[in-house]
Amino acid sequence: MTETASPLALVVLAAGKGTRMKSDLHKVLHPIAGRPMLMHLLASADALEPARKVVVVGAGREQLAKALGESAELAVQDPQLGTGHAVQQAEAALTGFAGDVLILYGDVPFVRNETMRAMLERLHGDDNPAVVVLAFEPDDALQYGRVIAENGVVRKMVEHKDASAEERACRLCNSGLMAVRGSELFALLARVGNDNAQGEYYLTDIVNVANGDGRVCAVVVTDDPDEVAGINSRAELAEAEARWQKKRRLQAMADGASLVAPETVWFAWDTQLGRDVTVEQNVVFGPGVTVADNVVIHAFCHIEGARLASGTSVGPFARLRPGAVLEEKARVGNFVEVKNAVLHAGAKANHLTYLGDADVGAGANIGAGTITCNYDGYFKYRTVIGERAFIGSNSALIAPVKIGADAIVAAGSAVSRDVADGELRLVRAEQLVKPGWADRFHDAMKKKKAERK
Repeated sequence: MTETASPLALVVLAAGKGTRMKSDLHKVLHPIAGRPMLMHLLASADALEPARKVVVVGAGREQLAKALGESAELAVQDPQLGTGHAVQQAEAALTGFAGDVLILYGDVPFVRNETMRAMLERLHGDDNPAVVVLAFEPDDALQYGRVIAENGVVRKMVEHKDASAEERACRLCNSGLMAVRGSELFALLARVGNDNAQGEYYLTDIVNVANGDGRVCAVVVTDDPDEVAGINSRAELAEAEARWQKKRRLQAMADGASLVAPETVWFAWDTQLGRDVTVEQNVVFGPGVTVADNVVIHAFCHIEGARLASGTSVGPFARLRPGAVLEEKARVGNFVEVKNAVLHAGAKANHLTYLGDADVGAGANIGAGTITCNYDGYFKYRTVIGERAFIGSNSALIAPVKIGADAIVAAGSAVSRDVADGELRLVRAEQLVKPGWADRFHDAMKKKKAERK
C-alpha cells in the first residue's frame, strides 16, 4: 500500500497491435533479460500491493491471458479508438472501486516503484489534484505529446500533431502515465471527445477537462527519461536490453563482484551474485542462477537455472543447465555440460563431460569424455556416483546405475550394472594384437598406389 493507505488499482494498457515488431508474439511479452517486458512492469508495481490489476488487451489477447493467468483481470478494447477509449474498457472491472488508479503501459516496462509512489503521494497533496501526470525531459522531444506546466501545475496537455509551434518548443513531454482517483476517472473520460488530428479519444484530455472545471492537475517529473522509454520495435527492444544490462553490470560490481570485461557479461532479471565472485569474459546467465561468495566463472560459460556454492569454479566453455547444483569447492571445467545434477563438495569434472540426471558424491573425480546415458528415448534415468569414486576417461554410465564409494571405473568402460563400494569395474572388449600387421598393410597399399600411376 502507499503511504496514503488508499486502495490501489492498476490499469495497464496492452491493446496495441505492435506491428513494428513484426512478430507473432505479443509485443509486451517480448523478453528483456529473460523476462517479458510486461512482467518487469508488474513486478515493480506489485511492491505497492495493488488491490486490483486490470490489463487492457486487444490483438493477441489469448497470449496475454495465458501469461497472466489469474494474476490480473483482462478488459478487451475492440475497436481501438485511442488511449482514453482503452482506459474506459476497464470501467466494468473497476465498478465501485473508489481508491487510486495508476495508469501504466505494458510496453514501458522500467518505471521505478519509487516513481509510481511519488505519483500517488502527489495525488493526495494538499491542493487535491484531479490528475497527476508523469512527465520527462528527453534530449530530443521528437513526436512526444507536451505537458504545458507552471510551478508543477499542468495548464494544458497537447499531442504533438495538435501542438502549435510554441507548444512544441516546450521540452516537458508526456510519458502517458497518470494517477487518478477511481471515483473520478471514468466521469472525466466520459467527457472526452475525439475532435483532434487522429480522431481518437486521448487519455491526456482528462487533464484539459479537469482544468476546465477549475481543478488542479499536477505533474511529477522523472529524473531518468530511460524509465519511461517505450518499446515499439526490435531495435528499441535491443536498446532497452542494453540499458538494462549496463545498469545490472554496474550493480554487480558495486555489490562486490569482479567482471573482467563487463560489456561481455549478460545477466538475467533474477541473477544473484555473491561477494568476491569473478566473472570472466563472455559469460551469459539465463534465469534462475544463484552464485555464492568466492566463485570463479571462467570465460565463455552459459549458466541457467543453476546454484553455485562458495568456492566453486566453472569453465571455461562450460554449460550449466536447469537443476545443476555445485556444492562447495566443486569444479566443472572446459566443455562440460551439467543438467539436473548435483556435484557434491569437492567433486570434479574437469573436461569434455556430460552429467545429466546425476548425483556425484563428494570428492569424486569424473574423467574426460565421461557421459551419463540418462535417456532411452522415452524416459529419463538417474546415475548415482559415490564419494571419492574415480570414473576413468571415455566412460559411459548407462542409467539407472549406481557407482559405489571409492569405486574405480576403468577408462573406456560402458557400465550398465551397479558397481559396489571399493570395486574396480572394467568393461572392454578383449584387446587383439597382430604383430607386423600394420607394416604389411602399408607396404601393400604403397605398392598398389604405385601400380596405378
